[in-house]
Amino acid sequence: METIWLTEILIILAVLVVAILYSSVGHGGASGYLAVMAFLVVAPNVTKPTALILNVFVASIATFQFYRRGHFDWKVFAPFAALSIPMAFVGGMITLPTQIYRPLLGLVLLLAAVRLAWNFTSERAIVKPSIWLALIIGAIIGLLSGLVGVGGGIFLTPVLLLTNWTETKKAAGISAMFILVNSIAGLLGNYAQISALPVNVWLWIAAAVGGGIIGSSLGSGYFESLTLRRVLAIVLLTAGVKLIFV
Repeated sequence: METIWLTEILIILAVLVVAILYSSVGHGGASGYLAVMAFLVVAPNVTKPTALILNVFVASIATFQFYRRGHFDWKVFAPFAALSIPMAFVGGMITLPTQIYRPLLGLVLLLAAVRLAWNFTSERAIVKPSIWLALIIGAIIGLLSGLVGVGGGIFLTPVLLLTNWTETKKAAGISAMFILVNSIAGLLGNYAQISALPVNVWLWIAAAVGGGIIGSSLGSGYFESLTLRRVLAIVLLTAGVKLIFV
C-alpha cells in the first residue's frame, strides 16, 4: 500500500513540474506526461487518453494567458488548425499495435527533448506562411498527434520559429491553442478508451492545472527557463530511448 501511494505522489509531483515547464512555452505537456507513464510502464490504452485529458486542461490555461497578453495571431493559427483538427480526430480513433506505438512514441519524445533543449530564435524578418503549406503541415501534425496522444505543439512551434512565420511569444500562444483543439479532437476520437483512465486521474488533473497556471503566467510574461527545460529534455531523451530500444 505504501509503495502505491509513493508512486502516486511521485506521479503528481512529476505532472506538476512537467505542466509548469511546458506551459511556460505554450505547451500542454503531453509528451512529458507520456514520458512519466513510460517510466512506470503504464499500458498504452491508458497513457493516450490520460495525456490528452491533462493536455486539454493545461493548454486551456496557457491559451488564456498568452492570448490575453496579445501573444496570438488568428491568421497564422487558422490554416494550421483547419485540417489538423479532423486529422487529430482520425488519429485518435486508431489504436496502433504496441510494437509500433512504443517506437513511435519514443521518437516523439526525442523530438520533444530537442524542442525543449533548443532555444529557437531568429533575427530575420517575419513572413507569412503559404496557406496551402500550412494546411498540409497542419494535417500531418494533427494525424501524428492523434495517433500518439499529444497536441502537436512540439512539432508546430519549431516550424513556426525556424521559418520565421511568427515571433517567439506568438508562436507559444498559437501552439497553445493548436494543442488545445487537437487534444480535444484526439480525445473525442479516442473516446472508447476514456473508461481506462486511472482512478486517481483527478489528482493528476489538479496538479496539471496548478502547474499550468504557474508556468503559463510566468512564460507569457517574462520567464525564460531554458536550463530547467534542458533538464526535462534529458528525462524525455531517456524515456524515448527506453521506448525505442528496451
